[in-house]
Amino acid sequence: MANKMRSPAPKAPLTPEQIIRLRRLKLQEANTVTGFLKKLLLFLAVILLLFTVFFGVKPMVGNDMKPSFHTGDLLLYYRLTREYRAGDVVVYTADGAQYVGRIAAVGGDTVEITEQSTVKINGSTVMEADIYYQTPRYGDEVLYPVTLANGEVFILCDFRDGGKDSRYFGAVPLTRVKGQVIAALRRSQL
Repeated sequence: MANKMRSPAPKAPLTPEQIIRLRRLKLQEANTVTGFLKKLLLFLAVILLLFTVFFGVKPMVGNDMKPSFHTGDLLLYYRLTREYRAGDVVVYTADGAQYVGRIAAVGGDTVEITEQSTVKINGSTVMEADIYYQTPRYGDEVLYPVTLANGEVFILCDFRDGGKDSRYFGAVPLTRVKGQVIAALRRSQL
């Protein structure tokens, strides 16, 4: 007798319960993917909202804020601050570029940079603990003393010799202040 090759047994048709179970599995897989994509889009929308409305990021360029911040540091600033005080570090625009500086005086204050390279606010010499440089005048761009109007600030860089700030631009309107620096990611930690 010769061996006959057996053909595979025909598959039994799927029962309605098996068909329903398979369709549910496929639907569940599709829901998992679309659910993930929806969550991803929501996450991206929240990040976009946070960084266009509430926060901004500015890389530190140059050494104008040395030793507080160095070239390459990434600064996170809060855009919705509207009341600034002396000592706040801010991001502002001037001459079409963004700069970082520390507010030295606010509206109503009178600022003078003396011939001896010291800062006087309202007639008193300012002693700044973390500033290690003298504050020379820059040419004749600004005439001292300067009395700030409400809605203006006088901004100085921490590295006072050569940094572009209010000694160069004059008083900065608050409308040009983009926000207050709240955190810095140091370049050495990138």
